[in-house]
Amino acid sequence: MSCLLPTSRLGQLASKQYPPLFLAPALFSFYQVSASFSTSSSVSQRTTRKKHARHPNRGVSALRRTGLRHSVEMDNYPLPVPVLDPEKRSKVAVDENHGLWGFFRPDKKSLNTPEEMAAFGRPWVVEELRHKSWEDLHSLWWICCKERNLLATQAYERERLKAGYGEAEILDRNRAVRQTQKAIKHALTERYYAFEDARRVAVVDPEVHLEAEPGTQAYTPIYSDK
Repeated sequence: MSCLLPTSRLGQLASKQYPPLFLAPALFSFYQVSASFSTSSSVSQRTTRKKHARHPNRGVSALRRTGLRHSVEMDNYPLPVPVLDPEKRSKVAVDENHGLWGFFRPDKKSLNTPEEMAAFGRPWVVEELRHKSWEDLHSLWWICCKERNLLATQAYERERLKAGYGEAEILDRNRAVRQTQKAIKHALTERYYAFEDARRVAVVDPEVHLEAEPGTQAYTPIYSDK
């Protein structure tokens, strides 16, 4: 005569007999891997290959049974020995006019003293830049860009070295450079609007020929008999 157990009882028996499902990969690798063990020297001695050390299970994960996509080799090459003596190190020729030197001062120091950082002049003003040519404004603009790159390099070096000084000087100098760039933009904007106003007047002026060919007279005055 068979006896039927309730469903809850069957679940308890199943949980006691079988491990959880998430341990299945680990148990699978445990039952799959089998090797003989012996304390004798002839059996337990490690075997190595003369040319390459390629173990078939090297780098294989015990949980996922996955390994490297390529074989791993070890060669018996001597490691390079660092040269500790500066006098014995090879000299590297560096171009004195290399563009990367633009990120440093002429003395090639990565970080200046606060006194050196604070020694700079005032920014340019719009009244002074109105009298400059296009070439002068173009050159001054890129000088400001170069100075800002230099200041950014010094700020990064100060953070790396944890110097604890120079932040206020760098901010003041950078503010002066940005004011100069703002004044350059102001002067160029004034010239642009002045050019546009002159062009509108020339369009309706009968004495001005905007479509004149190069080498011909673009302005022909009209004389009156009166």
